Amino acid sequence: MSGSETKELLYIETEDLSLYIKGMPYNSRFENLSQYRKHSVIEKEAMRFKVNGENIDSVELYDVETDSLEVEEGHSYSPVFFENGTYQIVISPKNDKELSFYHEHPGLRGAVEPVGRGKNPILMGNLQFMNEVGFTSFQVKHKGKTLVDVTLEIFPTKLSYKDDYRKLLEEVNDDVYNLAFHFIKKTFLGASNHLSENPSLTEFYRLIEFYFESFIKSIQRIEEQPHHQLLTEHQMVRGERIKKLDSKGRKHLRRNPRLFIETDNGMVLHDKPVFPVKGLNARKTITYDTLENRFVKWMMERLTHKLADLAKKAASQSGRYERAVDEELLGNIMSMQKKLMAFMNKPFWKSINSIDRSVTSMVIQRKIGYRDAYKIYLVVTRGLALEGELFKMSVKDVATLYEYWTYLKMGQILRKNYVSEYQDVVAIRHGSLFVDLDQTSNAKQVFTHPQTGERIVLSFQKREGKLPTVTQKPDIMLEVEKKHSHNRYHYVFDAKYRIDFGFGSGDAEKVGPLEEDINTMHRYRDALVKKHDQRDSYERYSFGAYVLFPWNEEQAYLDHPFYKSIDEVNIGGLPFLPNSTVLVERLVDRFVESNPEDLQEEGVLPTGAWTHWELSLDEKVLVGTVNDARRYRDYKRDGYFELYSAGLRKGWQSSEYVALYVTSEVSAETGVANGIEFYGRVQDVKVQGQRVRFEVESWRMLKRGIRPVGYGIQSHMLTTMTLLEQAEELPELFMKSGEEIKLWRMLRRLNSRVRTSLDDTTIDRARKVQAYQIGHVEVVMNPSNDKLEVLQHGDVLESIPIDVFTKQPVMAYRGIRKAIFGRVQ
Repeated sequence: MSGSETKELLYIETEDLSLYIKGMPYNSRFENLSQYRKHSVIEKEAMRFKVNGENIDSVELYDVETDSLEVEEGHSYSPVFFENGTYQIVISPKNDKELSFYHEHPGLRGAVEPVGRGKNPILMGNLQFMNEVGFTSFQVKHKGKTLVDVTLEIFPTKLSYKDDYRKLLEEVNDDVYNLAFHFIKKTFLGASNHLSENPSLTEFYRLIEFYFESFIKSIQRIEEQPHHQLLTEHQMVRGERIKKLDSKGRKHLRRNPRLFIETDNGMVLHDKPVFPVKGLNARKTITYDTLENRFVKWMMERLTHKLADLAKKAASQSGRYERAVDEELLGNIMSMQKKLMAFMNKPFWKSINSIDRSVTSMVIQRKIGYRDAYKIYLVVTRGLALEGELFKMSVKDVATLYEYWTYLKMGQILRKNYVSEYQDVVAIRHGSLFVDLDQTSNAKQVFTHPQTGERIVLSFQKREGKLPTVTQKPDIMLEVEKKHSHNRYHYVFDAKYRIDFGFGSGDAEKVGPLEEDINTMHRYRDALVKKHDQRDSYERYSFGAYVLFPWNEEQAYLDHPFYKSIDEVNIGGLPFLPNSTVLVERLVDRFVESNPEDLQEEGVLPTGAWTHWELSLDEKVLVGTVNDARRYRDYKRDGYFELYSAGLRKGWQSSEYVALYVTSEVSAETGVANGIEFYGRVQDVKVQGQRVRFEVESWRMLKRGIRPVGYGIQSHMLTTMTLLEQAEELPELFMKSGEEIKLWRMLRRLNSRVRTSLDDTTIDRARKVQAYQIGHVEVVMNPSNDKLEVLQHGDVLESIPIDVFTKQPVMAYRGIRKAIFGRVQ
């Protein structure tokens, strides 16, 4: 930061001191101040600012529009304080008062120190806010008394404060209540109390800090005018000492007539004057051991235990986001704890017993002291919501929030279209000062595709440790399962709260992810490997890796090289914010809805590449008809198959397998299923006169038989091994072109009961596929108009250009699905 770029941003003059803050009044998004000035006029973002104190003479704040300090008069100012900014603060004394700087965050508190050797040195230091956004307050004090109290607002550099940042916070807390909260950070937001079943210790601290003195005053009022009850005590005394005889005393005498003796001046009983020798004397006493006082004592005990727990956690902070112990903070917590314990050690409260039942009393609800203590207790054991101005609530830094939000938002995107198997979206780690996401290998969400039943797994911070080099832990791993594929397709998404603003580049290359973050994506894809079971070699199983970065101009980003690289090598970056999710949604939809063949062809040699290469050569299968029961038994017993050479189709020599098509006549005679059940690898081919004999290694059985469904084979046909393994009906073996197979597989993802119609029921005489049928809906590839058409009873429900089908299969799939499932269940 050069000197010409820095400005005096704040100047405060009081009777005791002068204070100024100097820094750069714009953020890294802008090349210069004039560019920021134009932006601020458009955005109309206003910075909130407040100064309180004794004998303040003047307050001046930097105005972006005038490029100078202006007397602060309450009107709105463009933001001049930003995250990741460094601001120099200088505080100069004007008299003999010894000044000190206080901020509740120990890092900032220690950053401003006395400079110089005089009696009253100046205070100087740097205030730096690393990815921390919101309000920040500091005070200048003299012997504990506040002379000046300043509140500034720190703005994000990569987000819109009023739109993106607030929405991000809201969505994180909507998914997981209080996940956004942190214990004590350099900045805070306004908060109000909020009913919560499981508030964190962070929320408890903010509430008890605010209400503690009021709670103590309520206890003191109770001690001054405690609730009491009149207690009747009964004591056995001599007859002449009975001063008050109540119903209990009379009842006692009636049950014990032996206690009476005759006397001259007694009371008359059964015509005789008598007087009791002894009896029960009733005496009224005052007791403070009431249910209400027991309840107040219980509240004090509960708060004492909670403060002790808070002190324990604050004294042993550890973990990813926690920091060294702050002795001043710890002292504040223990001071509150000691005050409550001092009250409970007083004779008054020691005489109060423990509570043994619930209390519903008008005294608790209405009497001064009791009512206030109960109300405060209820509030401090509730939670906080990020709204209002009453309480200060620190939140996690923006980078951490963004990391959490990306995972939660991707879960929301998947829940919109797919069935969630787990309702508990994320695992939460409680028991610390604040709530955190569980970063174990079990932190995942599982979804099911409603049509195909395929599983989609979204993992958070999944630790991949069984690697030849070093452990990898990407932020998000999307794992997609596909039917008819042995592979699972893995995609890495990594949240990076960083932006390359591309100063000096062309328009298309301006805003995007940093090059080093793209390099990290290359590292992930190269490092995530697994060992092949059959070959002693490793294969990559990550098909793609993508940086998610905080930007909101999706349309402009379409021309960025790191967006285009996604289609080329499956590595790149995507803007992702609460109001900018279209590109990420589109990519996730592509992964989940695409055929495995389309996914396999993307990227650069991911896992399964060898398998896919072998399948692309796809081994040929000759399917021959068996219409004689005796020959069928011979073929099965001796391991061969024969055909007349005169009718063999072109390309039969390349057949590596032979499959047997059993006719209905042979099926009736042998009991073998009509269709195709057995196949075998060709070991040798012999031409014997007019017949060709295929020697077979051994006959194998298909996982599921292929049914004729009204079709047949007169002599033989050629197909591929892949189709033989995946087909369920005989006409499916006819498909030859890549488009036909692709469309068939696409429709099979929608419904497993896809009927294939040919132009002839005898497959070796058929010339083309006429249509694919799901229920009463037909899907036809019409080359005459280069359209793929969805028909019902001859009416066109949907028409899709074949070019879209081949180049953007997910878009075509979505159109077919909408047309079919709007009418077929």
